[in-house]
Amino acid sequence: MTKDNKMTVNNTVMAIAGIFIMGSLLLSGINFNEPNWLWLSFFVGFNLFQSSFTGFCPAAKILKALGMKDNDCCS
Repeated sequence: MTKDNKMTVNNTVMAIAGIFIMGSLLLSGINFNEPNWLWLSFFVGFNLFQSSFTGFCPAAKILKALGMKDNDCCS
């Protein structure tokens, strides 16, 4: 069996979250006078945490509305 490495909604949400977290940490590190960029990391982390319990993820809903395929269930 071969695994198909297509980007799915879950993979894309994780990639977007990683980019946002790394970007906010980079921006807070470049400009030490503006640590408010860390709130973006907190927001992304909190949203990932709450979505693991509730199943509600705004980014996933937007990606699905744009036509991205969701994960197929186990075979």
